Amino acid sequence: MYDYLIIGAGISGTLIARELSRFEARIIVVDKENDVGNHATLANSAIVHSGHDPVPGTLKAKLAVQGNRLYHVLQKELDIPLRKTGAFLLVQHQEEIPGLERLHRRALANGVETPALLDAQTAKAREPMIQEGTLAALDLPSTMVTYPWEVAIAAMENAMKNGASLRLNYEVKAITKMEDGFLLESTEGSRLRSKVVINAAGTFADRIAAMVERDVPYRITPRRGEYYVLDKAVDGFVKRVLYPLPGKNGKGVLVVPQVHGNILLGPTSDYQDDKENVANHAADIEKIRRDADKLAKDIPYDKTIRTFAGVRASSTYEDFYIEPSKEVPGFYHVAGIDSPGLTAAPAIAKYVADTLLDIGKHYPRKSDFDPFRTKTRAFRSLSDEEQRLKIAENPRYARIVCKCERVTAAEVVEAIKGPLGNDTLKGLKKRIRAGSGLCQGGYCESEVLSLISEVTGKRPDEIDYYRKNTPILKQETKVGR
Repeated sequence: MYDYLIIGAGISGTLIARELSRFEARIIVVDKENDVGNHATLANSAIVHSGHDPVPGTLKAKLAVQGNRLYHVLQKELDIPLRKTGAFLLVQHQEEIPGLERLHRRALANGVETPALLDAQTAKAREPMIQEGTLAALDLPSTMVTYPWEVAIAAMENAMKNGASLRLNYEVKAITKMEDGFLLESTEGSRLRSKVVINAAGTFADRIAAMVERDVPYRITPRRGEYYVLDKAVDGFVKRVLYPLPGKNGKGVLVVPQVHGNILLGPTSDYQDDKENVANHAADIEKIRRDADKLAKDIPYDKTIRTFAGVRASSTYEDFYIEPSKEVPGFYHVAGIDSPGLTAAPAIAKYVADTLLDIGKHYPRKSDFDPFRTKTRAFRSLSDEEQRLKIAENPRYARIVCKCERVTAAEVVEAIKGPLGNDTLKGLKKRIRAGSGLCQGGYCESEVLSLISEVTGKRPDEIDYYRKNTPILKQETKVGR
C-alpha cells in the first residue's frame, strides 16, 4: 500500500513526486509510456515564461510567477540547463499598442520582475534582427528557456534517490475506491493500492477522472502545436524569445532560442479530438513561416533540421484545475496544465504538497532528504586532459558515435544503464542528444541501435524508436547467401 500514487510522469507528476519525497511517505509514479516526459513535456516551446500573460488572480498567474523564480532553485539543486534569454513582445500596428500596454499592466499586477515598454529604436538596438515594421516592445527580462524533459528526468531521478518509486509501461485501466484507499489495475492486469491518488495524466486526465467520478468537472480539449527546429549553427541570430501580441488561441507563433543553440519557430494552435495525434501538416508549417516572418527578418530557414508537433492538455476550465475530487475523498486533480504549465510546474508541485494535500500535517519531514542531483558532464565539454583521463579509464570514450553532438559510445552505454536509463533511440536522444544534430541521426542511429542491442541483449528489430511497439527495423532486406 502506497501513501501517494501519481498518475502521469510528465514534468508536473515528476516534480510533485520529488516534492512529496521530502516526507516520510511511500510514493509511486505510474505512466503508460516507456519513459518519463513523453508527451507535452517533450514537445513544447521550452520557455520559462515571465508570467505576463495569465489573467491576474488566477492560479495560472500566481503559479507561473512563482514557478519562474523556482527554476533558479532547480538549476542549483538538479543541475538542469537554464538559459536566461529575456523576451520581447512585439507589435507592428498602431491599433496593437493598447494591447501591449494592457499586457504591461497585467505583468505588473502579476508581480513579474521589471517589465518595461520600449520604443522601436531601443528594441532594435538590443535585438537587431526584429522586423523593420516593429513599433514597440514589451521587455520581459525574467523569461528563460530550459530543456523540459531533462527537468522531468532530473526530478524523477532525485525523487527516486529519496525513496520514491516509478512504474513505466503501466496504463491504468480501472480505479476502484476501497475503504482504505484505491485499487488501480493496469491493462496488463497488474494491481497497485494507494491511500491517495493524484491525477496528473495530461491529455488523459479527464479519462482517468471518469474512472472514479460520475461528473468530471472539466473536459480536456487537446490542442496540437507544430514547430520548426533550426540547427544550432544559428545560435545568436536572436538573443531573446520573440512573442507577438497574443490572440484568442494563445501566445501565437514565437521565435525561441534554445539552451543548446537551436531556434524553435512555432507553435500553431489547432484543437483536435485525438489526444495523441502529433502529425505535421503542410498548411500549418507554412503558417509558422508567415507568422515568424512578422517578428524577425531574414530567418535562416535553410538551417531547418526538422519539424515536429506536440499536444497540449487544454481544458474547458479556464484555469489550471488543481482541486480535490468533489465526489471521492482521497482523489486529487492536477488537470488542464497547458501553457504556462512548464513554467508553473515547480510551483504546482509545492502547491499540491503544501496546500492541496497539506502533507506536513500527515507525515514528518525526512531528516536525510537530499535535494541534489549532479548531472554527468558531457564528454565534449571536458578539457583535453579530462578527456584523456576518461579514455584511459574507459576506451569507449575514444569512439565518437554521434559526430554532430560529439557523443561517445561510453556515454550511450551509461545512458542506457543510468539510474533512470532508457533503451529506445529517442529516449537516449533526450538524455545525451545523440541524433539531435544536423543529420538528425542519419549517421549515428545505426551505431546507437547496435549499442542498445549489445547492452540489452535485444535483437535490433526488437528495439523501439520511442514508445512501446515502435521498432525502427521491421525485417532484414539484405541477407548474405
